[in-house]
Amino acid sequence: TLLGLSAPFRDFCTRRNANLLEHSKQVIQAQYTQSSAEQQSLASPLSAIIRRAPITCSPQTSVRVVLQQMHELRIGSMVAVDAAGRALGILTLPDVLERIALPVIGMMTTQLTTLPPQALAHEAALMMAKQGFRHVLVVENERLIGLVSEKDLFALQRVGLRQIGLTIRHAETIDELRQGAADIRSMAHNMMAQGVAAEQLTQFISTFNDLLTARVVELECRSSGLFGTPLHDGLCWMALGSEGRFEQTLSTDQDNAFLFDVPQGMTADQVREKLLPVAQRINETLALCGFPLCKGGIMASNPKWCLSLEEWKRTFSGWISGGVPEALLHASIFFDFRALYGAQHLADDLRQWLARVASDNNRFLHQMAENALHNRPPLGVVRDFVVGKGNTLDLKINGITPFVDAARIFSLAAGVVHTNTIQRLRLSAAKMNLHESEIDAWIDALLFIQVLRLRHHDEASAQGLCDDALDNKIDPEKLNELDRRILKEAFRQARKLQARLSLEYHL
Repeated sequence: TLLGLSAPFRDFCTRRNANLLEHSKQVIQAQYTQSSAEQQSLASPLSAIIRRAPITCSPQTSVRVVLQQMHELRIGSMVAVDAAGRALGILTLPDVLERIALPVIGMMTTQLTTLPPQALAHEAALMMAKQGFRHVLVVENERLIGLVSEKDLFALQRVGLRQIGLTIRHAETIDELRQGAADIRSMAHNMMAQGVAAEQLTQFISTFNDLLTARVVELECRSSGLFGTPLHDGLCWMALGSEGRFEQTLSTDQDNAFLFDVPQGMTADQVREKLLPVAQRINETLALCGFPLCKGGIMASNPKWCLSLEEWKRTFSGWISGGVPEALLHASIFFDFRALYGAQHLADDLRQWLARVASDNNRFLHQMAENALHNRPPLGVVRDFVVGKGNTLDLKINGITPFVDAARIFSLAAGVVHTNTIQRLRLSAAKMNLHESEIDAWIDALLFIQVLRLRHHDEASAQGLCDDALDNKIDPEKLNELDRRILKEAFRQARKLQARLSLEYHL
């Protein structure tokens, strides 16, 4: 009534409401900014992410009581612990929908995913992605001290990690697989926007690409009638190159191979004859999902790269003893192999054998080092950068590759079985007498160049370029002054790494 009678009073109330709305909007924006900052802290320890002490119950508690507590406290899960605080199981709302009403421990998921409080947030996120869980228990000395959910890590993530993983794991058609691949790219774009570090981002991309590839292989093995046969039990699909190193970006083609055990009563040629059509269909499906076919033919559908364990050992032995340019080129790709699907023990056997054989052959390592030094960082004497056609330089060939090649050589010499470049540098340091400060500087330089690559790919994708049209070439003059200076220093670090390699092998 007063609003109708008094224009000044109506104006006051209207302005008051407008002010309140504006204040509310500012609060929401502040919360969004805070949440974004939390999402970016994937390098934080889990202990810093735990929001409160875990809400727990005893394993004998009834489901009704647990559900009532979950409702009252507005939580989505409950952990059962024993008298010593050891976690025994976790109940989530989907568990209730899927299982009959028993004592709570009878309904709980007892295959628990746990990490120590010192573990990093991105480790928890990777574990959720791989295993399809929403929660990770934080355990210290066997005692539950906290619970971290996917929501804690990615409160604003538009495409949830679990959702992507479920889409891929349950995919049955090409369209569903392609949707999974699109979700991976969307996730990478969101993480780029949130400032997730390059090392963690490439691991996320590689992990989800692993899931996608494994599902493609699984579906093809099922449709080909291989399931349940001795041939399938002794079959291993291997990733090579950047995927083998957990270093994939948004622009990556296929590098893969088949490794198999020869069943009794068959020959390697007979196994290969059965597997090659399967491999061909797998490669074609991956191409439809956005992973272009390898122009050099380094794929499992190539008979040269569909080999038994003994054939692979003979192939590697030939490369190591031969040392011809083609062998050195193959070594730079195939030595980064990693099992993605099937009989992982075969890949482990091959890796352990290779670590012994390669570390004992100094002549081969010398040749690999000599070959690696042909690719020099593009730094000029007068100008900042040595550029090629179109005033561009290649961030992959000229920037990333010198670090990758040197780390591979150091790891082979040190007998390190890891394939990731950063892990190779860190784990080779002691045996190769590399100082920790040197390693840190090289890793920082490598990661900065990787950030520029990821940003370049993301910007090109945003402009509508398809995956096989993405490249690694940038014009350094188009970088801002700060990025240009840091890139120059990163290339200097690549020079220092090559100087260390040269010193090691007297080149």
